[in-house]
Amino acid sequence: MTEKQYTVLVLCTGNSARSILGEVLFNNLGKGMFKAYSAGSHPAGQVNPGALEWLQQNGYSTSGLRSKSWDEFAAPGAPEFDFIFTVCDNAAGEACPLWPGKPASAHWGIPDPAQVAGDEARRAAFKKAAEQLARRIQLFLSLPIEKLDKLVLKEKLAEIGRIKD
Repeated sequence: MTEKQYTVLVLCTGNSARSILGEVLFNNLGKGMFKAYSAGSHPAGQVNPGALEWLQQNGYSTSGLRSKSWDEFAAPGAPEFDFIFTVCDNAAGEACPLWPGKPASAHWGIPDPAQVAGDEARRAAFKKAAEQLARRIQLFLSLPIEKLDKLVLKEKLAEIGRIKD
C-alpha cells in the first residue's frame, strides 16, 4: 500500500442507499487508504432505513451519515477527488458537474435494494448490494493504483464494475 490517501466520491441519484453503503465500505475496508464521500444528483433527504439497518447490524457506524447533493462537492473548498464511482444506472447517465483534478471514474451499477418489496426480501437485497460493493472495493484495493497509468487504471475500474457476483 501507499502512504497517499485517495479521495473517493460514490454517486447515486438519491444518495440514500447504495452510495451510502459505498461511502461506509470504502472508509472501512480501505483502512485509511481512502477518504470516501457520497452524494446524489437528486438527494432523497434522508438515509434509507434499510441501509442504516444493514450497516448497524454489521458493526458499522452510521454517525454523521446523511443524504446530500453532489453540488456540495462541486463547490469551492470541496475535496478534490481521485476517484468517482456511480452505483446506479440513472446517475451514470446524468450530466455530472465538472470535477477538478480529472478524477478516474467508473460505473459500478448495483440493483437498488430500496425498490424491493417485502421486509425480508428487502433485507436480503441490502445484504446482496453491500456484498457486491464490498467485493468490488476489495478488488480495487488489490490494484497497484500508484503503478498504473490512467488508461490502464480506467479499464481496470470498468472491469471491476462489470463483475456480477
